[in-house]
Amino acid sequence: MSEDRSRDLSWWGRLTAALSGEPQNRDDLLELIQSASERGIVDAEALSIIESTLQVSERQVREIMVPRAQMVSIRDDDPLQDFLPLLLETAHSRFPVLADDDSDEVVGILFAKDLLRRLLVDHQDKFQLKDYLRPALYVPETMHLDRLIREFRVKQSHMAIVVNEYGGVVGLVTLEDALEQIIGDIADEHDHEDEEDALIREISPGEYIVQAITPLDEFNAYFETNFSNHDFDTIGGIITNAFERLPLRDESIRLGGLNFLVLAADSRMLRQLKVSVLS
Repeated sequence: MSEDRSRDLSWWGRLTAALSGEPQNRDDLLELIQSASERGIVDAEALSIIESTLQVSERQVREIMVPRAQMVSIRDDDPLQDFLPLLLETAHSRFPVLADDDSDEVVGILFAKDLLRRLLVDHQDKFQLKDYLRPALYVPETMHLDRLIREFRVKQSHMAIVVNEYGGVVGLVTLEDALEQIIGDIADEHDHEDEEDALIREISPGEYIVQAITPLDEFNAYFETNFSNHDFDTIGGIITNAFERLPLRDESIRLGGLNFLVLAADSRMLRQLKVSVLS
């Protein structure tokens, strides 16, 4: 008798839950929240954050990471005077440091604030970059963003190196990148208003900082040049072709009424140029 009564209560509980309107899955929950928004219970901004939060668990690190080709990094054998201008120009707070053998091995992370102590307090005769490196956090490119955020919190880190299934470095991702997927862009004093500003930025009349990955169409439109995109997609490809080799930092060349000075480059590609308009 008691067993029959237990089965009846169990059945009644399931039926009540089915008819109560309580969400049974993620789609039901989202529909309920959207309904609450329509009735004015939840405002539009809160709705957007909740929807983005639900989607975070479905997105992977590879979708938001900075690709390896666009990483601003330095080599562990670079002299301070060589990479300090790059640190100042980019205004980033953290920089991946690569091994000096032209590989993609990340030997550590350099915090810009750690260099302040060296410049302002320490008085060492010989600067050793390895003395200022912190361990790098590695995450797989297939990791979902909700797990990435938890990993950042547990490891108390703000940057991670992204690797593929073979252990090769494919990019980097920051805590800010992940949080922006939930709350939208987080602007600071170093952010630019749009993508064009990030690729081409005027620093003084007639002088510009240009990322080598700037598409030729955008470059031509900005500088009113007519470089052909038949063989190359970026301004970096044009400059490399003009040198007929990978140019080194501080090398320059004149093309199309412009002077191109190499600000950053490694053994694989150009990264950043200073473009000056010739009179």
